[in-house]
Amino acid sequence: MALHRLSSFTFQVPNVQELIDYYVEFGLTDNGDGSMSTIDGGRQLFIEQGAAGAFRRISTLTVGADDTDDLDRIASNLTGLGVAFERDGDRLTTADPGAGTGVVVAVEERVEQPEQPAPEYNGPGRVVREHARAHGASTDERVKPRKLGHVVITTTDSETSQGFFIKGIGFKVSDIAGPGAFLRCSTDHHNLLVMPGPIVFPHHTSWQVDDVDAVGRGAMDMLEDHPERHVWGLGRHYAGSNFFWYLKDPAGTFSEYYSDMDSIVDDSLWSPETVEGSRGLYRWGPPPSPSFLDPEDVAAHMIAAH
Repeated sequence: MALHRLSSFTFQVPNVQELIDYYVEFGLTDNGDGSMSTIDGGRQLFIEQGAAGAFRRISTLTVGADDTDDLDRIASNLTGLGVAFERDGDRLTTADPGAGTGVVVAVEERVEQPEQPAPEYNGPGRVVREHARAHGASTDERVKPRKLGHVVITTTDSETSQGFFIKGIGFKVSDIAGPGAFLRCSTDHHNLLVMPGPIVFPHHTSWQVDDVDAVGRGAMDMLEDHPERHVWGLGRHYAGSNFFWYLKDPAGTFSEYYSDMDSIVDDSLWSPETVEGSRGLYRWGPPPSPSFLDPEDVAAHMIAAH
């Protein structure tokens, strides 16, 4: 695959320090320069001050590519779509014409995640842990995300945005749920979901942790002193198969701990599915909260803008 990861994104928000403090508690490392790092992915979140009165937004997505031939191919694709771009050596800069989100495709080395020990889960007729408590029950370590997994952006022109990312940048379709498309630029099931909405805004960002225990422990630690952060979880998605728990950051964007995502190593062995009904949202778990489906601050912003 020419594209190999979602490298980073830039948040523009009205409350920079609040957001930094939140994501430090969430498990990211504050580098002191507006960037924040995951364990394996490096600097993956950049936080900037938004314009006065502006709504929260993701201003830029950065995607990793293998070599300059990939940039040549993307440049040709964008020319065919009539989308403007700038080329500077190992970087190509453009913007999604549907949402206005900036996109940088940069030649980067692939990140090889160190293999982690498999959780020792006992099951019927299969005992792998004897005379010891489960790690997920006994550990008091704070949960720290391994890498950025995906972002979900709402756009007023989803057809144009999806065409830009698929035909222009080279993302691949993993599954379709209603008008939304689960898109990948790596072997993960999805790195981007583009959804239609009344305005352009980031719905959620998603961060990989070790296992379902880490999903649960991380969320419970975040909720201990701030129960109002809870949005939806614990559950398991159908599209991507990952466990999830969603929280709300101080800017209003949802942040997801996830684990056990589907992996698509060989494109020929995966067939995209049109997912119907509730499976477009989840396989099991509590019903999604109303705020997950319709974030309150979006309606408030639209009313204030008029």
